[in-house]
Amino acid sequence: MSTPPNWGQLFTTISSKKTVVVGDIMLDRFVHGSVNRISPEAPVPVLKWSHENLMPGGAANVARNLARYGVGVTLIGVMGKDLGADQLRDTLAREPNIRLKAFIDPQRQTTVKTRFTSTGQQMLRVDHESPAPLNDKIYKRVLAAVETALKSADALILSDYDKGMIDHSSAKAIITMARKAGVMVIADPKKTDPSVFSGVTVMTPNFNELTQMTSLPLAKQDQIAHAANDVAIQNKIKSLLVTLGADGMMLVQPKKPNHHVSSLAQSVYDVSGAGDTVIATLTAALAAGASPEDATTLANIAAGIVVGKSGTATTLPGEVLAATAPRHQLLEKDAKGMVKIWQDAGLKVGFTNGCFDLLHPGHLWLLEKAAATCDRLVVGLNSDASTRKLKGDGRPHQIEERRAAVLSSLPMVDAVVIFDAPTPARLIKSLSPDVLIKGGDYKAEEVVGRQTVIANGGKVVIVPTKPGFSTTRLGSS
Repeated sequence: MSTPPNWGQLFTTISSKKTVVVGDIMLDRFVHGSVNRISPEAPVPVLKWSHENLMPGGAANVARNLARYGVGVTLIGVMGKDLGADQLRDTLAREPNIRLKAFIDPQRQTTVKTRFTSTGQQMLRVDHESPAPLNDKIYKRVLAAVETALKSADALILSDYDKGMIDHSSAKAIITMARKAGVMVIADPKKTDPSVFSGVTVMTPNFNELTQMTSLPLAKQDQIAHAANDVAIQNKIKSLLVTLGADGMMLVQPKKPNHHVSSLAQSVYDVSGAGDTVIATLTAALAAGASPEDATTLANIAAGIVVGKSGTATTLPGEVLAATAPRHQLLEKDAKGMVKIWQDAGLKVGFTNGCFDLLHPGHLWLLEKAAATCDRLVVGLNSDASTRKLKGDGRPHQIEERRAAVLSSLPMVDAVVIFDAPTPARLIKSLSPDVLIKGGDYKAEEVVGRQTVIANGGKVVIVPTKPGFSTTRLGSS
């Protein structure tokens, strides 16, 4: 019987990885409103504008998904010299961990997909694009940028939306460079010719794309597996991950058993960008050392979460871990006994606290730094009631049991204790830790519990906040 994956350890490793994303970068524009009447000019609905959102799309959304896991991303693509390009830069500038390397072609139009929606349903999509192949000058600059970025990369993604960025020539050159550098390549295809991606590590077609590639009837799972196996062998591809919508995903590796996972989506609100989440999660997990089977399982979990959100959404580590972690809660009296045992054994015990709502890379950063100051780390977790008092109505996004389970799954956390008080002062006094760690812009003399720890011969450590991450900003994305 195989050992269950340690997802907490995996996400901790993921946050140290670097990737290169090459592909068709675009802007997704969502225009929201309500429809209450039909136009007197023609039999069409009239959308009364309410608001609109701008989000990175295509390869840019793949990069955004990776960045939300804490992965460092170099995003390479081409844009026009227009308003769409300016807006796309603005949306990416707000994202942590993305280094944009976009080449400007004044002859091209930045790809912008505008979706008009009412009560959560898409009514119309309008595309602005110039899907012509790259000119020679920009083509050479793209290849040079890829070669440079590969020097520090753990993986490379080819995000193909068939908008001109990736063709036979560019794909072959990039795959050759990546293989020479020892970097895995994961390709998300839109083209019907799989030979474009010959030699990649993994290719992730959806059911329709695989059907178009093979021109075969694929009504049953064994037919899908056979077709995917043929594509892999003929094009020297190690694995095909075929996404099957409501039927989940199938990982096909020649000469190995097929791995099928059922869809975990509880409800489907919007499938826009779900494929981007799949390839980003799969790549991040593979780069962190996960097996193809475990990486597929994790990608399936992330996909089930993201289709329940609006727009080209992303997932956070805490959302994925909450779907995998067992329920866990440690009582204060038990934690007190554990701390005494550790201290009697000569181990230094650290303590930090927070709401840890929707665990994100900023939280992981704090916990890793906190754990580095001690031998055992105890986390004090604000209860749901305490969180509401601190953060207001609508928080927390996850109940205390799930937040505790997520924290307990992390390798650097040794104990989690939920407390109801507005501050952890009483809990700190009860546990008597040796090190008190706090993140953010606090000064040591402002930290709650400082006097207790100092009086016991301990110390206070301040860990700077990781820029760009907060639950308030990321929680609704």
